[in-house]
Amino acid sequence: MTNIHENILLELGKIEREEQVRIVYACESGSRAWGFPSKDSDYDVRFIYVRPVEWYLSIFDKRDVIERPISDLLDINGWDLRKALNLFRKSNPPLLEWLQSPIPYFTKYSVAKQIRSASPLSFSPKSCMYHYLHMAKGNYREYLQGEQVKIKKYFYVLRPILACGWIAKYNSMPPIEFDRLVEALIPEQSELRATVEQLLRRKKAGDELDYEPRLQVINTYLEERMVHFEQIALAMGQGGTAQDNQLDDLFRSALQEVWD
Repeated sequence: MTNIHENILLELGKIEREEQVRIVYACESGSRAWGFPSKDSDYDVRFIYVRPVEWYLSIFDKRDVIERPISDLLDINGWDLRKALNLFRKSNPPLLEWLQSPIPYFTKYSVAKQIRSASPLSFSPKSCMYHYLHMAKGNYREYLQGEQVKIKKYFYVLRPILACGWIAKYNSMPPIEFDRLVEALIPEQSELRATVEQLLRRKKAGDELDYEPRLQVINTYLEERMVHFEQIALAMGQGGTAQDNQLDDLFRSALQEVWD
C-alpha cells in the first residue's frame, strides 16, 4: 500500500504542476473504499482542486474537471471547487461519499472540513434516495436477470439498496463502507446475512465471481426493497437548506486560504 500511496501522491503533484492548480482534497472512492476490492481493482482516486483567482474572473465557461487516462491501476479524476460546491447544493451523493471516504490520500487547507461541516444543511434524503435507487435498478436490470448472473454484480445492487435503507432509517448520508451497511440493516441471524457475508468473503479472497446461478434469497430481497423504497421516496420531503451565500463565502475563503 505504501508504494501505491506514494505513486498516487506523485501523480497528484504532477497534476498540480501541469494544470497549475492546487489540490485541496483527494481520496479513494471505488470498491477499495467500499470494502470489497478485487485483487486487480483500480485505485479510484478523486480530488477537489482550485485554480488561480484570475481563472474564475472570466465571462467564458471553462472546463471544470481534470481527467487522466487509466494507467497502472490508477483511475484519477477531479472536480473544480466551484463545480463541487454547485453539486454540493444539490446534495450530490458521489461528492458526499468522497468527503467521508475511509481512505483519504491528501487533505490540505480547511476546505474539506468546511464542506463537511455544512453537509447536514445540504443533505436531501429524497435526492439521495432516488440516486441510489436509480443505481440499484439499473445494475439489477443489466446484470442480475436470468438463471445465470454475473455474481460479483450483486455488490453493485446491494450497496445502493442498503444505502436507501440507511437513509430511510437514519435520515442521514449513508456510510461508504459496505460492512457497516450490512451490520446496521441486515438481521444477523438470517439466511440473507449469511449469503451476503459468504459472497463478501469470496470477493475479498479474490475469487473470480463470474457467471453463476442466481442467489434467489438476495434477488427476492432486492426486488422487494426496490418497490419499498420507491414508495418511501415519493413521500419524502426534499430537504437540503444550505444557503447560497454560505457556499459563496466558503468558496471565497478557500481561494484566499489557498493562494495567500
